Amino acid sequence: MSVDVETTDGICTITINRPEKHNAMDGEHYAALSRAWAHVRDDPRIRVAIITGAGEKTFSAGADLKNMESVFDGMGDMFLTQKDQLLNRGLEVWKPVIAAVNGNCFAGGITLLFATDIRVAVDTATFGITEVKRGLLAANGGTQRPLRQLPYAIAMEMLLTGDPISARDAHKWGLVNAVVPREQLMDKAREYAHRIIRNGPLAVQATKELAVRSQDVDMATGLRMEQVMIRHLLATDDAREGRAAFAEKRDAVFKGA
Repeated sequence: MSVDVETTDGICTITINRPEKHNAMDGEHYAALSRAWAHVRDDPRIRVAIITGAGEKTFSAGADLKNMESVFDGMGDMFLTQKDQLLNRGLEVWKPVIAAVNGNCFAGGITLLFATDIRVAVDTATFGITEVKRGLLAANGGTQRPLRQLPYAIAMEMLLTGDPISARDAHKWGLVNAVVPREQLMDKAREYAHRIIRNGPLAVQATKELAVRSQDVDMATGLRMEQVMIRHLLATDDAREGRAAFAEKRDAVFKGA
């Protein structure tokens, strides 16, 4: 029972490995996942991350409701806003994150999904913001991101009824990029990862940061941030390599410098 982390060829694969509990997260596993995200953020060898779940039933069911005391250590925890920080709680990870949804994606699983950048799902997956069925609300972005990523009426239906939608509907509404047979799931996720890795890593991270921050700033501020960032990138070795590779009609060899 763990959060497994494996890095190969610049791709870090994080697997929530608790299938006997529907990959639900107790305090120990949330802390392990926090460490995994920090590892992705800080290791320069990692260019892209893939998050998935173990087994064939569930991507993640979110917090372990039978062990909630290990998730929240009293009221004082509410003010420890940086403790065991998570991707969907506000941890800034500008490397792209791909979700490989291997099964049902409920509650905290879908709030994690909302914080990823590209999503692939098996055709049997279902997606639900189910907290209201347990007398709770969807935290860690569960009430904040759905209306930014889905049509208003669809997001509100999911939030207020707690009822799940199918992988087909998730694709129709733009919640996932692709729906594939189970045997193709990780290959499809890695295909996206390799397409990203071919690009300049500094440019990719800058693009993600600007795109995400654009949701919280006005257009004039966003345009100014772009100008500052592009001036920074133009001075990098990667930008010079990109221009040289274009002129010489060859693949660029980027080093993230």
